[in-house]
Amino acid sequence: MSKRTTTAYWEEKRNRWRIDVQKNGIRKTFYSSTPGRTGMRECHAKADAWLDDGIINSRKKVKDMAKLYMEDLKLTTSQSHWRQYQNYIDNYIVRFIGNVPMDELSEQHFQTVLNKAYGKGLAKKTLLNLRACEMNFLKFCRKSKTTTLFSEGLRIPKGAQGSTKNILQPDDLRKFMTTDTTIIRGKTVQEHFIYAWRFAVLTGLRPGETLGLMRKDIKDGVVHVQRAYNFYGEFTSGKNENADRVFRLTPLAVGILEKQTDYLASIGIVSPYVFPDISGEPAREQTYAKHLSRYCEVNGIGKITPYELRHTFVSVAKSLDPGSIKTLVGHSASMDTLGVYGHELDGELGTIAGNLEKIFSELLASNE
Repeated sequence: MSKRTTTAYWEEKRNRWRIDVQKNGIRKTFYSSTPGRTGMRECHAKADAWLDDGIINSRKKVKDMAKLYMEDLKLTTSQSHWRQYQNYIDNYIVRFIGNVPMDELSEQHFQTVLNKAYGKGLAKKTLLNLRACEMNFLKFCRKSKTTTLFSEGLRIPKGAQGSTKNILQPDDLRKFMTTDTTIIRGKTVQEHFIYAWRFAVLTGLRPGETLGLMRKDIKDGVVHVQRAYNFYGEFTSGKNENADRVFRLTPLAVGILEKQTDYLASIGIVSPYVFPDISGEPAREQTYAKHLSRYCEVNGIGKITPYELRHTFVSVAKSLDPGSIKTLVGHSASMDTLGVYGHELDGELGTIAGNLEKIFSELLASNE
């Protein structure tokens, strides 16, 4: 292990810190454009990392490492994940800091990316996703020994706003839960996905979770969510580590499942999936969303997307305690499935289901 004997100095003309170090006859120069002692420490950290851990390819540019990062993501993640990150990499990270050499990279470069993205009007959730992409990209670069930079100090601009989400208002919700038909080619017919949408409203399932739900996932009125079927026709384990969860169905939701079973039998569909398309296979999100848009227009219901059915659920259930809502929608810590089935089934989950049934029943019964 080599020991650094030099100290970084400020290059006034270039507005950056610089340090020259040598190991085994090889001379390296490291930089930081961050002003003040923070930049000096960054410079020292880069030099120390190379001396101690063998930082290599420090003169590669961000765009070079971004290309390698995307190649890695395509081999290790789903299309829905890497395509989202491809957008962030191409349109923000590479666009704004792609030509920065890795050994000149600072946390401020990534903060600048966030600030510029905010200036383009990106919603707060999108900015949070962009920041996650930046941090994962840097983790890849550290593993590749092209930087020692960490970026845990990145901040979302204070003015960032959440995107506007629609929900089914009470009158539309009652119509949604009682009107089964749509119009196709001028004819009034049964809407194929009506029970899937109602089930989503009553349970808070994400669209991919609804479409990936299998009959074997439901036992004695309890649903075990353990997969999702995404936009690209891939099965995944869910959006995050909390997506794998269990919850008890309300009587209203059980009734929807019974109607779905009768409907599939009436049109001769036999499928392991609860809400398949007309072929019996998992429905694609594109088709699912298109049907919903048409159904709402035909029946005079405010425009809503499949994911906003989940927002409707959360809005209706908001009088539940926060812990109960998190358990239902998968925002809590991962649950011990065996433990839940074993000793919580008739306790906590039953209580949550009872409270939820009361809320929906009262809402749907009002103004009748």
